[in-house]
Amino acid sequence: MEERILGRTGRQVGVVGLGAWQLGADWGDVDEDQALAVLSAAADAGVTFIDTADAYGDGRSEQVIGRFLKARGDDGITVATKMGRRVMPQDPAIYTLDNFRAWTDRSRSNLGVDTLDLVQLHCPPTAVYSTDEVFDALDILVQEERIAAYGVSVETRAEALAAIARPGVASVQLILNMLRLGPLDEVLPAAREAGVGIVARVPLASGLLSGRYDVNTTFAADDHRTYNRHGEAFDIGETFSGVDFATGLQAVRWLAPLVPPGAVMAQFALRWIVDQPGVSVVIPGARTPEQARGNAAAAHLAPLSEDALRTVYDVYDELIAPQVAHRW
Repeated sequence: MEERILGRTGRQVGVVGLGAWQLGADWGDVDEDQALAVLSAAADAGVTFIDTADAYGDGRSEQVIGRFLKARGDDGITVATKMGRRVMPQDPAIYTLDNFRAWTDRSRSNLGVDTLDLVQLHCPPTAVYSTDEVFDALDILVQEERIAAYGVSVETRAEALAAIARPGVASVQLILNMLRLGPLDEVLPAAREAGVGIVARVPLASGLLSGRYDVNTTFAADDHRTYNRHGEAFDIGETFSGVDFATGLQAVRWLAPLVPPGAVMAQFALRWIVDQPGVSVVIPGARTPEQARGNAAAAHLAPLSEDALRTVYDVYDELIAPQVAHRW
């Protein structure tokens, strides 16, 4: 698999990684054996970057990854976790050095490591980005070798640009997919200029861009695609990228003819992200080993044609931009 430098971490990572939210919670039931099988299949397919968070299943995702690493060895794998959203409601005042120490110590224990490869603030309140003491505290965590590097997972383009301007920020994680083109014009160029890595999350728009759903598709009650469609539990942009489900299905129907021969819709969607200048790694989730292997295979597709890239913009402009362009 092609590898790229993950921003200021200096680490080489494969361009297709694995998002591990679903191994913890909020995507229906995934038992531990299934989660371990997904992790093994991804690593066997060349995945070297796994993204998790202390809030995913209240640490369950981290713990499963820790057991996987203990059994397999780190095998050149970079694990990025996130911190901050286990405390609700969110308040900028919780982002303190003492809390950071406690949170990272818990994640180190869950993952079974002395030093965390990369810790990302987990979509913190906007005021956090302008608070110098927060980033001073993160620098202290690096000095104390609790963490090797830090980044920020963001909701908006403005937050991404504020994070990129911080000299210690190694990476920015944001939503980027064929239904969320907002970051392309300003954020990705700014990240490239600053040497900050870009981690692209929600790459399949919560599965919409897999091409497997239709108007009759339903999801489990404990799946955020059921309970967060209108932003009831957290930012609506995290569910179907904030796009109305029916509109998203229509966009997929328009995009489907662009899928290269021998590929499936999900692989086409992932390849589109890999082709965007400035992207370090894309982190699709997977609930089965087959999905993990299929996602990794997207890295081996040929770059998409100019016609395909142009059509993605056309579909976005006509169908999607009126819903999301002004928000994120």
